Amino acid sequence: MTPGSNVPLSAARITVDVAAPVRLDVSGLLLTGDGKVRSDDDFIFYNQPSGPGVAYRSGGGTAPDAITVDTAAVPPDIEKIVVTASPDAAGQTFQGIEPTATVRDADGGAVLATFTPPQLGTETALVVVEVYRRGGQWKVRAVGQGYANGLAGIATDFGVTVEEPAAAPAAPPQPAAPPVAPPVAASMAPPMPAAPPAAPPAPAPGSGKINLDKGRVSLQKNQTVSLVKGGRPLLSQVRMGLGWEPAFRGADIDLDASVIAYGPQRNHIDSCYFGKLTILKGAVKHSGDNLTGEGAGDDEVIVVDLGRIPPEATGLVFTVNSFSGQKFTDVAKAYCRLVDAATDEELVRFDLTQAEPQTGVLMAKLIRQFSGEWEMTAIGDFVKARTVRNMVDPAAKAL
Repeated sequence: MTPGSNVPLSAARITVDVAAPVRLDVSGLLLTGDGKVRSDDDFIFYNQPSGPGVAYRSGGGTAPDAITVDTAAVPPDIEKIVVTASPDAAGQTFQGIEPTATVRDADGGAVLATFTPPQLGTETALVVVEVYRRGGQWKVRAVGQGYANGLAGIATDFGVTVEEPAAAPAAPPQPAAPPVAPPVAASMAPPMPAAPPAAPPAPAPGSGKINLDKGRVSLQKNQTVSLVKGGRPLLSQVRMGLGWEPAFRGADIDLDASVIAYGPQRNHIDSCYFGKLTILKGAVKHSGDNLTGEGAGDDEVIVVDLGRIPPEATGLVFTVNSFSGQKFTDVAKAYCRLVDAATDEELVRFDLTQAEPQTGVLMAKLIRQFSGEWEMTAIGDFVKARTVRNMVDPAAKAL
């Protein structure tokens, strides 16, 4: 699955296990329509392993922890169950240890979906997936929202009581052993420092969203911009322009820009390139092939009508490959930019400042979020691929 995508559940009882190279603490929260727990009893974890329709199972350190949801037993006022994870080691972030959630039929064991949140950094806790009902149908959605203040931050955000440590006596008569820490959400985690009640946590550094409210955004590698302006998702027609110049005077560089469309399971739907100029019923159109890279401005343009992208397409990856076999070290000033087709206003730009001796590069991706908005992330990863066909698998892994 890709962030924001969802799939219907074909089983009434499902298990979500979350695995990583390190041991994780996995939990589940039962949320009402306002996105909050009804009480602390709706927080299911190792110290409180069962609730109405939801149960926690420990992996004992040798297998992943898991949350099982019996959708038939979930109370009618509960609209979703969010599955969270945090590293067992205090203070450890998810940098380099991205977890994978696997959704299975709890009775038959068949895998229904998998999701690995991409490009994590300083997050110490994650909402990994959510199991929710919509119109009588239960579904699972990939989330991947990170928190920098651990599981206690998630708990506070969803309404679980986080108790403060009691004030120490002003002048104890003699040294005493450290007081026993009062419980944090039924002994969920170490106590929070004494402070006024906290507001909902801000996104973790590196995971915060930039939007278009302040004008053009210049992205760095792995940085993301939310295509939202004035509080509303951008659902108009945009142009993705890709350009390059020969690094050496007199050399012709034949590069091909493409966009590859994927479904929620990272399944390849279609590819738009010089040999197939229109896909997704006209929602994505290619300008045609540029054989040399000559001329100022964009060398190849792909027009994307965000409002017409069919629901089965949740991710688009923009790629450039060298059909003639020249390496990207022979290319100068490679960039991609997103332009509002109605106003010609440049919205987002990503300049590829460093190159590797490869024949393909994953430039950027557009991911549809569950809220309906689109997010663009600069990728800048090089691969060995001279045709769009050879870009399909690497691009899927980059989603």
